[in-house]
Amino acid sequence: MVKFCDRGRSCRKPLTIKYFYAIFKIMPRLARLDAPGVLHHVMGRGIEQNEIFLNNEDRKDFIKRLEILALDNAIDVYAWTLLPNHFHLLIKTKERPLSSTMRKLLTGYVVNYNKRHMRHGHLFQNRYKSIVCQEDVYLNELVRYIHLNLLRAKIVKSLNKLNLSPWSGHSALMGKVKRNWQNTDYVLSLFGNKRNRRKNYLAYVEKGIKKGHRPELVGGGLIRSMGGWSEVIALRERGDKNVYDQRILGESDFVEKIVSDLDEMAKRNLKRLGKRIDLEKLAEKICNKFDISMNELCSGSRRKIVIKARQIVSWLAVRELGYTGADVAYFLGVTNSCVTRIVSGTKPDLKKFMKLLR
Repeated sequence: MVKFCDRGRSCRKPLTIKYFYAIFKIMPRLARLDAPGVLHHVMGRGIEQNEIFLNNEDRKDFIKRLEILALDNAIDVYAWTLLPNHFHLLIKTKERPLSSTMRKLLTGYVVNYNKRHMRHGHLFQNRYKSIVCQEDVYLNELVRYIHLNLLRAKIVKSLNKLNLSPWSGHSALMGKVKRNWQNTDYVLSLFGNKRNRRKNYLAYVEKGIKKGHRPELVGGGLIRSMGGWSEVIALRERGDKNVYDQRILGESDFVEKIVSDLDEMAKRNLKRLGKRIDLEKLAEKICNKFDISMNELCSGSRRKIVIKARQIVSWLAVRELGYTGADVAYFLGVTNSCVTRIVSGTKPDLKKFMKLLR
């Protein structure tokens, strides 16, 4: 039998049934939250607020990848905008889970970006942020909010300039830039008949200029739980009548329905945690303990001390803080199977590291 380790090289230990069982035990199944037909407001930022689009070639590459996913029936795209250090998407999942779609979009973009600019390493700050949205209540608002970002950031100087800008979906809705992959018909249908809908849409966008930044549309105005789904469920169990979470934008009944749709296995795998330390901060603390750099931790180095530090980060993040193996693998720059092997193996001595979780 051919034996492979997580990096594809031959190794002594084969993949066992116990190993595959550990994957399902540790990694929660996808909840119905990520089922087809769910509307998501997705945001991604550059690491340390660095720019992720340095020139028009970068922007065109990102847009082309978004186009391919839309034409491949993975998503419906309703709104989007590209700013120097972050992006916004308003998309509805179709034949693929959101996680799969975003992985294909971002991984491919980062690979090309690094080649173009002769760099290596992470580009985005942790994982993208995704908010499930109540379509009938918030779709119009979100389309307007997302497209006005270019104007609020003063990247374009006027609404007329925004109408022509190729770096958001607004120009396609105005008929100034042709994008067959963007679902403009559905969005415009919300603004009346074919004769007046573009005019009505533009008037609606113009009214939004005075509203300024809208924190309630990105979760900032809601009761938020940094523990993710676990705290939402905890709120329900305590009988809280208004259940909100940073991953959901909608009325209380909508949030209640989304949460109740989580299957039982997903619920059992959730950690009942309050505010938890950010992965990057945890990794920095571990690096300080082992006297290594963050770059070395995430470089795939096989030095014993780096492997040990990676093991501690993985165990604390997955077992104690409730991060998924995919989150940790993405952050560390290793494969999912690598993290799964670590946290399903012998437990390291964590006593002296537990205080780092505070």
